[in-house]
Amino acid sequence: MMSAPPVADLHLHSHHSDGVLSPAAVIELCARRGVTHAALTDHDTLQGCLEARAACAEQGLKHVAGVEVSCGWNGQTLHVIGLEFALKDAALARHLADIRARRAARIAEIGARLERKAQLPGKALAAKILARNAVPTRMHLARELVAAGEAKDIGDAFATWLKRGRPGHTPIEWPSLAETVARLRDAGARVVLAHPHRYEFSAGALRRLLGEFRAAGGEAIEVAVAGIGPSDLDRLATLARNHGFAASTGSDFHDPAVPWNPPGRFAKLPADLEPLAARLA
Repeated sequence: MMSAPPVADLHLHSHHSDGVLSPAAVIELCARRGVTHAALTDHDTLQGCLEARAACAEQGLKHVAGVEVSCGWNGQTLHVIGLEFALKDAALARHLADIRARRAARIAEIGARLERKAQLPGKALAAKILARNAVPTRMHLARELVAAGEAKDIGDAFATWLKRGRPGHTPIEWPSLAETVARLRDAGARVVLAHPHRYEFSAGALRRLLGEFRAAGGEAIEVAVAGIGPSDLDRLATLARNHGFAASTGSDFHDPAVPWNPPGRFAKLPADLEPLAARLA
C-alpha cells in the first residue's frame, strides 16, 4: 500500500507577528489537521521558531525553520519566505531587526496621520500596539480600529483607513528584493516568493520580477495556497514551469476564527510540478 503524500504547510503565522495563536498552538492545530511538514513563517522575526520546533517534535511533525521577510521591488511591497536555514545567523538577525524598526516607525506615523487627518485616537492606538507587539503590523492596527468601533471588520479597516489613498496610508522603504534574497541565501535558506498572484503587477512586470528573483537565488514560488481559484492556480503553475521554480504550498494561516485558510488547506499541486517539500531535508 502506498503511503499518503506529505502535507507541507510552509506558510504559518503565530502571535509573534500578526497571528493570534502561540507557536505551540499553531503546530497542535497543524497536527490535528493532518499536516506532516510545518514551517512557522512569522513576519520579520525568528522569535517563535524554537517553540515551533519543540512542538513539532512533540506532535511528530517535520519542523522546517521559516520566516516571511518584507522587501521592496519596483515601488511595491513583496514578501519572500526563507526556509530551512540557520536560526542563529547573526547577519540575518540584524537584517530582521532593522525591518522591525522600520515597522515600528511606520505604525507610529500611521497613528499620527489618523489623528491629524481623520480625528481618530491614532496615537493612542499606535502606542498600544507598539507596547504589546515586537513586530507591529497594519493588521494589529486594523484589529484595534475594529475594537474601537471605527471599522466593521478587518477588511473595512483597511479599505476605510489604511489602504493607499486613505488617511492612514504611510509608505515604507523596505530592503530591496536582491538584498533580501542574498541575506537569506547567506543564511542557507531556500527562498520562496510568497503569493505571487496577489501582487498588482502587469503580466510583463510579473515576468520581470520572477526573472530577477530567479537570478538573485530564488528557488520556488507559492503555487498551492488557500483560497486560490482555478485560473490563478493555472497561472501560477505556468509561471513555475516557465521559470523553472519548485512549487511551494501553504495556508498563510493567521487566525482560527477565519474559516477559509486553516492549516493544511490549500489547492492541490499539478502533478508535473516539483513540490518544494520534496527538497527539504
